[in-house]
Amino acid sequence: MNGLTPVVITIIFIALSTFVGAFIKGRKKDKCLKAFSGFIITLEDVSGKRIWGRLNVEATGMELMYTQEHDDADGHIESSYMLYKYEYGNISSLIRYHDYLSKENLKRRDAELKKTYHPGWSQRTRRKIANVFKTVRDSIMEVSNVLLSQAKKTTGAGTMLKTQDKYVSQMKNQMIGSVDTAYEPFLEKYIGHRVIAEFLHKDQPVELAGVLKDYTAEFIELLDTEYWTGKEDQRKKADLILPRKRAVIRHLAE
Repeated sequence: MNGLTPVVITIIFIALSTFVGAFIKGRKKDKCLKAFSGFIITLEDVSGKRIWGRLNVEATGMELMYTQEHDDADGHIESSYMLYKYEYGNISSLIRYHDYLSKENLKRRDAELKKTYHPGWSQRTRRKIANVFKTVRDSIMEVSNVLLSQAKKTTGAGTMLKTQDKYVSQMKNQMIGSVDTAYEPFLEKYIGHRVIAEFLHKDQPVELAGVLKDYTAEFIELLDTEYWTGKEDQRKKADLILPRKRAVIRHLAE
């Protein structure tokens, strides 16, 4: 380290943070969204607009592939609809209606529900182990923050760390972001159970019952619901992904 100048160290930090950021961003996909990938779904935005197509999920957004091309109001031929990650705040719900599914995808979905509803010992064990790693990850980050804060108060190394503080923070944030979400005990104990979710539809609260399959930092995934948004909406069997900014699990329903 004695032979490394602050300029060289800065270059190393920039290179590392760029590499780590590119690696993580290029591979990280929300696991709730991934669960609907390949299925015909309906995307409803906060204004009530609905878009229908086969979902393809990428790290930077999602795309709905239309089953057939159509002309828009301006005469353009369109075959898909793309929504970028920074636009996810406009999502009201992602709906997987059962009567839109092919026989193959319906079997796939039924197997998914069977596996999710009251999971067995092996599934619960795997999830508990994964949660242990998430908890350890959070603890390591807390310890590293304390150690870095103490190191900055010393001479020599402290001065160097202060000059690289921006890049240290950048790498830590990218590593934290590589995990979908930290362990959430409030939701975790109801995974695989029927619950009631409350979410805002056009700023009006709506309650829906379903099996809680999973959650991430941004979304909640519910299976086997009767989706409706009010008196004028027909109740239909569906699975849902709801943004956590607009939805909460309100009750246990069994």
